[in-house]
Amino acid sequence: MNIVIASGKGGTGKTLIATSLALSLDEESEFFDCDVEEPNAALFLSPEWKGEEEVKLPIPKVDETKCTHCGICAKLCNYNAIAVFPNKFLLFPELCHGCSLCILGCPEKALTEDKRPIGKIKKGRRDKITFYQGELNVGEAMATPVISALKKKITGDKLAILDAPPGTACPVIETLSGADYAILVTEPTPFGLHDLKLAVGVARKFSLPFGVIINRADIGDSRVKNYLKEEKIPLLLEIPHKIGIARGYSEGKTLIDIDPTYREVFQRMIDDIRGKEG
Repeated sequence: MNIVIASGKGGTGKTLIATSLALSLDEESEFFDCDVEEPNAALFLSPEWKGEEEVKLPIPKVDETKCTHCGICAKLCNYNAIAVFPNKFLLFPELCHGCSLCILGCPEKALTEDKRPIGKIKKGRRDKITFYQGELNVGEAMATPVISALKKKITGDKLAILDAPPGTACPVIETLSGADYAILVTEPTPFGLHDLKLAVGVARKFSLPFGVIINRADIGDSRVKNYLKEEKIPLLLEIPHKIGIARGYSEGKTLIDIDPTYREVFQRMIDDIRGKEG
C-alpha cells in the first residue's frame, strides 16, 4: 500500500506527520522523501546512509556531420530547448524535458541520446524503515523526473510512505500518481482552508481515497471542520497546538519522540485506513 502525505501549502507539519507515522509502524516499511527541492525528513528520522545514485535526464546529442540544419527538431520541441541556424545547432540543456521527440523526428538520424545529471537519490536505514531521499541539483528547474526515479524504488510488498512536496503543482501530481491513499495535512486558518480545498480537488481528480489531519487544531476557527463535514471528508486526527510539540519539532523530534502515546494513535489510524481500503 502506498500512502502519500500531502498538503496544499507549506508549514502545516506534513513532514512531522509523515515521519511520526513511519516510526509508529511495527513492520518493515519504506519512506520516500519526495520533496526533492528541500528534503528534510532525514532531520527527523536520522537514517544511516547506505549509498546514493545519480538521476539523469535524456538529452539530444548532435552529430554535425549528419545534421542538415533543417530545423525539424526545433519545431518539434515544445520547450524551446533547441535552436537551429543555417550553420549551427544549439541546445539549451536546462530547458530540455527529456521527451526525445527531437531524436525520433530527425530525418537524418543526426541526434542520439545523451544523459545529463539533474539530481540524486540517497538510500538509508532507520530501524525497520528503508529510507529514500531525492535531491534536485541546485539550479535545476524540474523536480518531477527525480520524483519519478525515486518512486521506481517502491517494491510494492511493504507499506510505502511518500512525503510529498507542498502545494498542488506538477511535483505533487507526480507523487500522488499511483497512490492508494492520501493523507492531507492542514491547519485551521483561512490560508489552511483555501489550500486544503486545492489539495482536495487534486485528490478527487485522481479518484483517490483520502482523509485529513488538522495540525495545531486548537488555533484559528472552525471553518476547516465545517468544510470537512459539508464535503463528507474523513477527519483522521487532530493534533493540538502545544509548546512541547513546537519545542520538540524545533529539535528534530517526531511526535513519537515527544509523546510515545502517539505511536498507538497512528497505528489505529493506519489500521482504519487499511480496513477501508481492504
